[in-house]
Amino acid sequence: MTAGGTAEDRRWMRRALALARKAWGRTSPNPLVGAVVVRDGCAVGEGYHHAAGTPHAEVHALAAAGDQAAGSTLYVTLEPCCTFGRTPPCTEAIRRAGIGRVVAGCTDANPRHAGRGGEQLQSWGIEVITGVLERDCRDLNESFFWWIQHRRPFVLLKMAMTLDGRIATAAGESRWITGPAARRRVQRWRQWADAIMVGGATVRTDNPALTVRQPRHWPRQPLRCVWSARPVPPDRAVADDPARPPCVAKPLTAAEWGAFLDDLGRREITALLLEGGGELAAAALRADIVNKVAFFVAPKILGGRGSRPVVGGPDPAHLADALALERLRTERVGEDLLITGYCSDVHRTD
Repeated sequence: MTAGGTAEDRRWMRRALALARKAWGRTSPNPLVGAVVVRDGCAVGEGYHHAAGTPHAEVHALAAAGDQAAGSTLYVTLEPCCTFGRTPPCTEAIRRAGIGRVVAGCTDANPRHAGRGGEQLQSWGIEVITGVLERDCRDLNESFFWWIQHRRPFVLLKMAMTLDGRIATAAGESRWITGPAARRRVQRWRQWADAIMVGGATVRTDNPALTVRQPRHWPRQPLRCVWSARPVPPDRAVADDPARPPCVAKPLTAAEWGAFLDDLGRREITALLLEGGGELAAAALRADIVNKVAFFVAPKILGGRGSRPVVGGPDPAHLADALALERLRTERVGEDLLITGYCSDVHRTD
């Protein structure tokens, strides 16, 4: 297999990525995947993976291409699978269709598949190119890749704060620090998440439902988790469905968090969204289980010694105790600023 690709390869991989995103939040525990069949510079078949247990993106694209697939190039965001799972292997479908060249965005992190799909295609005389827009393709499925390698969910910590780092008044009032555009972004993260966790104080004070509200009638609501040592009162919104009771747990140490995440991983929870408050954020960061942070900063200054900080917990003794972030990114979301970054010292399980 060779890596890199041409400008034309990158053009079509961008189209495959756009197709993959059409199933945002609907494929877990499977990855998002898009595919395009290209012949003589034109797309003759497109497809994407719709949900776990349904045909993969390559199968949809090949079916749409029909007889025009023979001798064409297949662009796919993820290396085609070569084993039987819930569906047959895509490599066999590619061979039968007569595809002459396969361009994959990235190799599969699944140990059952990693590199084997490309090797199998090459053994049949099909040219294979990998690593085209690889970072984009990997970022699209960062939660899947983490879960398939470590069998724990990828953890995203989302917080919203004022410019002076406050999330609520001393009395606990926090709605709304950020604007409508930021709240719409949070709804998209809720679509992505298999589980959402907030602190018990947040449940008691703000009474969030922790559901996807946009769009209406979302088909795949996340597991609702409350970080608390006490049962959730039955009048709280997270307890409004007896068929879907909230998960209540309060891990504190790295070992306790590890056991909690292992349990979620066994339940095919690939992505966990932490939405605060400050003590939950502190506990998760202190245990080194957060993969990525996303902090909204509103153009407001709250002030007050008693106003609640975005991250609580014990006072650090030294600046050297500060958590370093990698791959930092800033973005305007409406009137607010969104800062994202990856934690460099997340506990590994391998």
